[in-house]
Amino acid sequence: MTDTTLPLLQVQNLSISLPTRRGLVRAVHGLDLTLARGETVGLIGESGSGKSLTALALLGLLPEGAQVAGSFRLNGQELLGLPERDWCRLRGNRLAMIFQEPMTALNPVHSIGRQVAEPLRLHRRLPARAARAEAIALLERVGIARAAERFDAYPHQFSGGQRQRITIAMALACAPDLLIADEPTTALDVTLQKQVLELIQELVAERGMALLLISHDLAVIAGAVQRTLVMYGGTVVEQGPTHAVFGTLAHPYTQGLFAARPQLGAGRVPGLRLPTIAGTVPELADLPPGCPFAGRCPRTIAACNAALPAPVVVGDGHTARCIRLNEPEPGG
Repeated sequence: MTDTTLPLLQVQNLSISLPTRRGLVRAVHGLDLTLARGETVGLIGESGSGKSLTALALLGLLPEGAQVAGSFRLNGQELLGLPERDWCRLRGNRLAMIFQEPMTALNPVHSIGRQVAEPLRLHRRLPARAARAEAIALLERVGIARAAERFDAYPHQFSGGQRQRITIAMALACAPDLLIADEPTTALDVTLQKQVLELIQELVAERGMALLLISHDLAVIAGAVQRTLVMYGGTVVEQGPTHAVFGTLAHPYTQGLFAARPQLGAGRVPGLRLPTIAGTVPELADLPPGCPFAGRCPRTIAACNAALPAPVVVGDGHTARCIRLNEPEPGG
């Protein structure tokens, strides 16, 4: 029985280490996350910050050799250490994911109808005819024209935008409690991005699911989620209500992300250059021992390398990890 008094998802002190040529390195460190039913949360940061790895951990799909510590519970059930047979009962059923690349997320040797119907037959035990009917209804719901006629078509016979819609239908087939969308609009043009995001939001609200939306696109996150977590170097450096995080920009890394956004018309201003964050994202084995942003941050001092900063309260439900958070800006 589902306990509605508990948060749907509780992640506490999640740490993930990966084997590399240079030994075991920590890729995600001390991540805390709570998601209630019907709540939407965004995860942003540069490539390599640990966003997708966090999502894979929540689905029990980490690469071989990965070591995980901490706790993550779904409606009170501990998932860490769960046997694979139990993960198989959850994935595609209570937990589902829209993967980043629609061109490769679908199996090219199976028809799209078979792929959408598969979780219905596997988890809900629907007979072939009932699964086909429901799969067609799902494909129609996500905007696939002539779904009944195209049920037996193959992925290569659809455009990128249509394939993304098909992956959404697959993820939603069993009405999961938690939907994870990992960069769901990366391969799409701007018009299709808007359509797909609106579709995801509409279906999440319609079915009362929780949504974890992963993106590096700040505009996508701004209009799609209630709370936002900013990740860098495997650590959440700032988190809070989306309007507060975007309105305050408390952490230097968050400030750098926003400053580096392309501005419409800015290219026409003579001599104006787009701001960038100094340096590059270090390899996991080269992350500093303290704040992961130390060295790239213009406000770095020796103490930044001593230890990971504790979260500092910025506002109601809004925190940031920075020891210099309440100091005046340089030159201020």
